[in-house]
Amino acid sequence: MASLRIPRQWEDVTPEWMTRAIASRHPDARVGAVELVTRDDGTNRRARFGIRYASGSGPETVFLKAHAAKHRIVHLRNGNLFNEARLFSSGTLLPVEHPIVYSSVVDWLRLDFLLVMEDLCGRGADPRDATRPLTPAQGANGLQGLAKVHRRYWGFSGRSHPALRWVKTWKPSKGWQVGLRKRTPLGLARGLGQLPPEITPYSGDQIVDFWASYVALLSAGPVTLLHGDAHVGNTYVLPGGEVGFLDWQVTRRGHWSQDVGYFLAGALTVEDRRRQERGLVETYRQALALPQGQEPGAEEAWLWYRASPAYGLAVWLSTLGTDSYQSSEISLALAQRYAAAFIELDTRSALAELEARRR
Repeated sequence: MASLRIPRQWEDVTPEWMTRAIASRHPDARVGAVELVTRDDGTNRRARFGIRYASGSGPETVFLKAHAAKHRIVHLRNGNLFNEARLFSSGTLLPVEHPIVYSSVVDWLRLDFLLVMEDLCGRGADPRDATRPLTPAQGANGLQGLAKVHRRYWGFSGRSHPALRWVKTWKPSKGWQVGLRKRTPLGLARGLGQLPPEITPYSGDQIVDFWASYVALLSAGPVTLLHGDAHVGNTYVLPGGEVGFLDWQVTRRGHWSQDVGYFLAGALTVEDRRRQERGLVETYRQALALPQGQEPGAEEAWLWYRASPAYGLAVWLSTLGTDSYQSSEISLALAQRYAAAFIELDTRSALAELEARRR
């Protein structure tokens, strides 16, 4: 909505502004009053507003999300700054549970964006993080949802889907590696004695090299539309058990395994992942329901899944090496899960096999 400006501070949100913000779904509503209920100005700026109506009707509360100034350059460098706002402003159908978005605004000059979304508390959503992992049944539901998105955009390109022409294909860019190589050594040091002993001999650069090797493979076909950041902290569970996905800022075009492996190895406990992962990878594969000849074979899917912990291991060791993105408890728990998967699935040999095929 071109006329909707991003508020410099949450106190600038007025009834007239909110009326325009929700007009796409509630055109007859006129907001009489707004109340700032909660705010969290951390990695992103987030706020919840209560709404009273002078006429018409709409949501009782909404959730607003914009960038925090101190993290904008990092997100710009990584190619993530505007992705979520562009995805929702494009009208792209996402056939998986996710929040309703009333307005999506990009401010190119100020390196900012704004999403006006439903307050998921109104549907009884239960946000999860590493301290509250999913059950195997919930993991299966999340994989089935990701499969629906992947199937719809299987093999997509800018030509086949012009509204998604801007979506970047995964690659191990310098922008990503700058931060990973700076922070992963500190993450390893902080995890000393708490990570699998087989991980600790690796240097930070070696861990990031594994990440780069895996990400370089993600442009190989078949490609699809990826959430890109489907770790457990970006999920929620509805009362009926359906798993939804938040925070689509790392949306990418690439190989399905990045979503599947990143989600599965981090969303379940290590014990549940060990017991259930083969069956869950097969659950995803069957849920793709692609035309015969297009679906990945069972052994092919398993090989790609085995390679995928290289992604989460570097990302969460790097996050453990920071002090402002996630709590140390969450970062360590996820680093431990991806490290365990990396060792147990012999990710190094899976990467070597996939790289040999590419040569």
